[in-house]
Amino acid sequence: MNFTLPTNKGGNFTLEDCKNPIVIFFYPKDDTPGCTIENQEFGKYYHTFIKNGFEVVGISRDSISSHCKFADKFALPFHLLSDTDETVCNMFGVIKDKNMYGKKVRGIERSTFILDKNKIIIKEWRKVKVDNHVNQVLEYINTLK
Repeated sequence: MNFTLPTNKGGNFTLEDCKNPIVIFFYPKDDTPGCTIENQEFGKYYHTFIKNGFEVVGISRDSISSHCKFADKFALPFHLLSDTDETVCNMFGVIKDKNMYGKKVRGIERSTFILDKNKIIIKEWRKVKVDNHVNQVLEYINTLK
């Protein structure tokens, strides 16, 4: 598995270039309540992930400009990747039909994946609830030791 997407940190992020296992979380939209909490939680524990040998990236359909503002506003330390054409979202199967205020819309289903150093998915969470999710991811990583 491989992909390349633009990152808020400048240039592109290519999965293949990441030498460590990685946590990839997909979220619906920058600067919305649930997504802000989720990103802040991953940011709060980012150094714990790194200490355990894991990289972390967040992916949404927002533009790089939006990601830059969002990351700066909340001092997010990890890459936010922009998948405006939904290529990687479709690769992971996270684009779903959702109901918002009685109206059907296509959007990202909040999901998290752990890939090993060979870029093989070893764990996934779908329909993620933000509360305590980052702790669940860290607990799983601790079982790999």
